[in-house]
Amino acid sequence: MVTIRLSRGGACKRPFYTIVVTDRRSPRDGRMLERIGFFNPLEPETGTRLRVNLERYEYWTARGAHPSERVAALVGRYRRNPPAAAPAAE
Repeated sequence: MVTIRLSRGGACKRPFYTIVVTDRRSPRDGRMLERIGFFNPLEPETGTRLRVNLERYEYWTARGAHPSERVAALVGRYRRNPPAAAPAAE
């Protein structure tokens, strides 16, 4: 079974998580199929704390991937408050 979960990175006391699609049997920080976003819990609310590629998230969930409880909550929050669009370059 395929799952969508967090993979921890960063240094001691400075966590940084990537949102990855992986086989359920793989270790937390092991082999992954695809990286679809990141979550930085130490970033202030004014910065880029969470980014998710919703197209790829929908693609994997349509094919049977199960998100973890934490990832489902983060994606729900991301959908309610999407980041502001970047200004167009002229």
